[in-house]
Amino acid sequence: MARTGTLPIVLTGVFITILDFFIVNVAVPSIQSDLHASTAAVQWTVAGYGLAYGSGLILGGRLGDIFGRRRMFAFGLALFTLASVACGLVPDAATLVAARVAQGASAALLAPQVLAILRTAYSGHAQVRAINFYALTMGLAAVFGQLIGGLLIQANLLGMGWRACFLINVPIGVAALAMTRRMVPESRPDGAVRLDLGGAALVTLALVAALLPLIEGREQGWPLWTWLSPATAAALFLAYARRRHESPLIDLTLFRERAFTAGLLTQLAFTMGMAAYFLIFALYVQEGRDLDALQAGLTFVPIGAGYLAASLLAPRLVARFGRQVIAFGGLTRALGLVLLLLAVSRDAPIGWLVPALAIDGIGMGLALAPIMGTVLARVAPHHAGAAAGVLTTAQQVGGALGVGIVGIVFYGSLPGGVAHAFQHGLVYLIVVTLAIAGLVQLLPRTTVKRDAASPAGASSPGAKALSHK
Repeated sequence: MARTGTLPIVLTGVFITILDFFIVNVAVPSIQSDLHASTAAVQWTVAGYGLAYGSGLILGGRLGDIFGRRRMFAFGLALFTLASVACGLVPDAATLVAARVAQGASAALLAPQVLAILRTAYSGHAQVRAINFYALTMGLAAVFGQLIGGLLIQANLLGMGWRACFLINVPIGVAALAMTRRMVPESRPDGAVRLDLGGAALVTLALVAALLPLIEGREQGWPLWTWLSPATAAALFLAYARRRHESPLIDLTLFRERAFTAGLLTQLAFTMGMAAYFLIFALYVQEGRDLDALQAGLTFVPIGAGYLAASLLAPRLVARFGRQVIAFGGLTRALGLVLLLLAVSRDAPIGWLVPALAIDGIGMGLALAPIMGTVLARVAPHHAGAAAGVLTTAQQVGGALGVGIVGIVFYGSLPGGVAHAFQHGLVYLIVVTLAIAGLVQLLPRTTVKRDAASPAGASSPGAKALSHK
C-alpha cells in the first residue's frame, strides 16, 4: 500500500526524466559554442535521449514485472543520476551524445515503473487522483523545462553554465533514491514472466534504423545507406511481427483495436510536433533574436500559462464533448502557430509573440492532457496496461522522430537566416498539428461519462482500466 511519500517520490522520477528531454533546448547554443558541436551532434543530443528512452520503455516495464517495480525504479534512478553526472562533465560533443543515450536508457528503466506502482499502491479515488498528478507532472516538466534551463544557465552556479542543466539532477536523484526503499512499496504481477531479449533487440534496431538517416542524412549528403535504412527498419519491424514468444514485449492484438491504433497515431503526431517545436523555437529566440538563455526561457512562460489553464479546464470539456476536445486542441495549436508564423515573417517585436504563444499553450493543454486517458477509456480493460506502455513509448519515439524531421527542414533552410529557417519549421509543425484533428476522428464514437475526465487529463475509465492488468 502507498505511504505518505510514495507519490512525491515516484513523480520526482517522472519529472526529471521528462524535464531532461526539454531542458537541453535552451542550452543548445552554449553547448555548440563550448564543445564545437556539429548540427548532427546537436540533434543527437536531443533525439538520442528520446530514442533510447522510447525504445527501452517496454523492455523496462517487463524488467519491472520480473524483478520488482520498486527495485527497477531505484536501479533506473541510480543510473539516471550517474548518467547526469557524465553529461555535466563531458569534454566533447561525442561524449555528450553517448552520455545522453545512457541517460535515456536509464530513464526507460525508471519511467514505466511509475504507472505500475500507482496502479498497485493506490485504489479507487486515490488511484485516479494519483494518475491525475502523474499526467500534470509530465506536462509541466515539458513546458517549463526551457525556463528552468534558462534560470540555471543564467545563474551560472559555480561557473557550470549549461552543465548545471544536467548536474541539477544529482542532488534530486540522490535524495529521491535515499527515500525510495522506505516510501515506495514493492510489487510484481502474479505468474511467471519471461524476458524477450530478441524482441527488444529487433525493436531497438528498427527504431535506430528509422531515425538515423533523418539526423545524419542531410549533413552527409544523403548517401545510399540513408535510403536503405528505412527499408531495413521496416524489415526489422516485420521480423518482430512474425516471431513468436510466450511473453512478447508488444501484444500485437492491440493493433486490432481501432481505438488503440487511432490513439497511437494521434499521440505520434502530437509529440512529433511538440518536441521539434520547442527545439527550433529555443534556437530562434536565442540565435535569431539574440536573447540570452534566461530571456529565452522566459518566452516559454506564456506557453506554460496557457497549458496549465487548459489542462485544468480540459477534464470538464472532455466529459461533455469527448474526443473532439483533442481535435479542438490541435486546431487551437495550429492557430497559435499560424499567428506566430505571421509575427516572425513581419519581424514583429518579441512582445507581439506572447498572444500566439499563449494560444499555442492552450492548444497543447487541450490536446496533450486528454489523449492518453481518452484512448485508454476506449481500449478493452485487459489491454489497458500494455496500451499505456506502447502509448508512452510513442511519446518518446515521436519526439525523437520530430526532432530528426524538423532538423532537416530547419538546418536545410538555415542559409537564408535563422528567422527564415524557423518559418519553414513552423510550416511543417502546422501541417503535423492539423493532422491531429483528423486522426482523432478515427477514434470510435464512444460516449465518455461525466466522471471520465480528471484534473490532469487522465480519465476515470482510463484509470480504472489501468487497474486491470
